[in-house]
Amino acid sequence: MRRFILTGAPGAGKTTVARILAEAGHTVIPEAATDLIEAAQAAGEDAPWERPDFCEAIAALQRERQRAADALPGPAQFFDRSPVCALALARFTGHPVGPVLTAALTHAATVYQPRVFLFDLLGAITPTPVRRISIDDARRFERVHVDAYTEHGYRITRIPADTPRARAQRLLDLVKDTPVD
Repeated sequence: MRRFILTGAPGAGKTTVARILAEAGHTVIPEAATDLIEAAQAAGEDAPWERPDFCEAIAALQRERQRAADALPGPAQFFDRSPVCALALARFTGHPVGPVLTAALTHAATVYQPRVFLFDLLGAITPTPVRRISIDDARRFERVHVDAYTEHGYRITRIPADTPRARAQRLLDLVKDTPVD
C-alpha cells in the first residue's frame, strides 16, 4: 500500500482535489483538523485552534484514521494532511509539541511515502468559519510546512495552481510515475 500525503497552506485547494479523487473512486482519508474545528464550533467553541492541546488532538485523530485506512482499498491512498502538518501548525501557532504528536511523527516515517505533494496557493483565500487566515499568513504557513517536511526527510513535489481537475490529473500522473519505496 502506498500512502501519499497531500499538503499545503489553508486555501491552496488540496481538499477540493481530494474530493475529486474520492469521487473518481480513489481512497482518500479526510483532513482531521477541519473535522475537529467544525465539531468544536458546533459545540460553541469559536476558535479551537487557539487551545494549546489542539495539535495533540489532530495527531490523535490522524493516527486513528491512519489505522482505519489499513482496511481501505487501493494500491494508493491519499491523506489530506499528516502529523507533519500538525507539527507545522504547532510551530506556526507557537503551541507545544506533545507526546501524541511526537509519537505520530515517529510513526509517520514508517507509513507514508517519502514524496509529499504540496499544493501551491491559488492567490486568494476565501474565508470560512474554519479557515480564517490572510493570504500573507498562508504564505508564511506554507513555508513552515516546507521546512517541517524537509526537516523530516520528505521530498516535496509542488502541485502548481490550476483548475481542480487539472491538479487532480497532474497528481495522478505523478503518483503513477512515483517508484515504490
